[in-house]
This record gives sequence, structure tokens and C-alpha cells, in this order.
Amino acid sequence: MKNRHNILLAEKPWFLRVILGVLIAGVILISSFSRLADDSLTVTGSHNRVDAQYYSTMTSQLSAILHYATSRVVPQQSLAEIKVSFDVLQSLSPCNFLVFGLGHDSLMWSSFNPRGTTLFLEEDPRWVQTVLKDAPHLRALTVRYRTHLSEANHLLSSYPSEPLCLPHSAYLRGNTRCKLALTDLPDEVYDKEWDLIMIDAPRGYFPQAPGRMGAIFSAAVMAMARVRPGVTHVFLHDVDRKVEKIFAEEFLCRKYLVKAVERLWHFAIPSAANVSDSGGSSEFC
Repeated sequence: MKNRHNILLAEKPWFLRVILGVLIAGVILISSFSRLADDSLTVTGSHNRVDAQYYSTMTSQLSAILHYATSRVVPQQSLAEIKVSFDVLQSLSPCNFLVFGLGHDSLMWSSFNPRGTTLFLEEDPRWVQTVLKDAPHLRALTVRYRTHLSEANHLLSSYPSEPLCLPHSAYLRGNTRCKLALTDLPDEVYDKEWDLIMIDAPRGYFPQAPGRMGAIFSAAVMAMARVRPGVTHVFLHDVDRKVEKIFAEEFLCRKYLVKAVERLWHFAIPSAANVSDSGGSSEFC
């Protein structure tokens, strides 16, 4: 999602960064005009309201185009990885999109979901201020995590002994007995059902970092609690790292994995109500 200490992708020549930025900008522009054209066919009244909505959408997307077409700083995900989430957003937008992490790709993700709700969760309040200074229309909230990457093995082996961590009884808000549960998120996160959840944060590359164990577990709990029709699409980045891969297989489940592209896994997780054998199971998968 971000790399504050390594902003430029040093392993790629500068012109490849520019090309990637232009390609992303082109995808946003094509998507925008296509969607606006479709919508214009169904507009029969309320022109002022519709015009204002289109203006707001176009302003956001044109800002993204300008940013990525002129900046040498590009998203950390590759174009192939981005395309996986983009395709799902195209089919569901406007939708509810929850993103763990805030960074150089946030403007892009928000632009891919015009008129939808895109919310970013970030651990570093100073980084939130830095990003929002240049992109004030993004919706980003600061969150705290209760875990450290060094605890990953213990959390994985011990969670089955805590009943409130098990799939038939797990919940998030206020569930202090389950250390994997993200218990202190903003109310909006709990009150809304998320159609897509992107996990590209928090930091998980040194022992005292929060790690993504809680984010992965909590995404699974959110998906299982879904009431609205359809599945919850969960995108997990950096699956080349051991913790991300193991926790994904434990809580997001290989059987729900629909696509794997480079370092990104895409899961489509049904609600517990739509899984016939989920009633008293002590396992997520």
C-alpha cells in the first residue's frame, strides 16, 4: 500500500513508472466516460442534482488522472495486480470498499469507485495528514492495532482455545477476549457491510510492526456476518510473505480463492448464513 521509506520503485526504470502511471490514468478515464455514458441514458429528470454528481465524480477522477500521468511515484501493486481489483470494482461500483492502508495508490482506488463509499484505515496519523494534504477528498481514519508481528505464531496456535475467536461466535466491536479481533475501529466500519476489503496494511515487515493478522481475521469475520446478498471480495497483498500466506489459508480459505496474480490473492467469501456446515464449526476453513 505504501512505503514511506522507499517512495520510488527503484527496481524499475523511471520511464516504466511513467508508463504505468499513464496506463492507470487511461483506465480511470475510460471507466469514467463509459459509466457516465451509461448513466446518461437513464436520466429523465433532476438535471441539477445529476450534473452536480457527475461534476463531483469527474473532478475526483480527473485529479487522479493528472496525478498519475505526471508523477514518477506510482502504486506499489503491479498493473496486473491492480487489474484484479479493478475488474471487481467495475462490476459492483458504486459499492462499499474498505481499504487497510493509505498511500500512493489511494487516489486510484477511490477513483475506481465513483459515487461509492471508499474508506481507508491507516495506523500512522502523521502519514494520514501527509496524504490528505494533497488529496483532501479521500476518506481516511486512523486506527490502532493490538498485535505485533512477533506474536503471529502464538496468535495462530492459541486462538482456537478462545470461544469468541471461533467462527460461530466471533465478533469484532468490543471483543477484547479475542486478540485477533480489531475491537476499536470507527463505528462506520462496524455499521456498514463492505462489498470489497483490500488488505495492504498495516506494516508487517519487522517484529514490532502490527502485522496483518488482525486485519485478515477481521475481514473474515466481516464477510461471515454479511446480511446483504452476494459475497464479500477480499484482496490480500504481499502473500509472498509467510504470515500473510498462513493467515490467509487459516481464515480466508483456499476454497474461496478465486484468483492469484503475482503477490495478490483474491477471495470471494460467502456469509455464514449461506454455508450449510458453518453452524457449530470450530474452523474457518
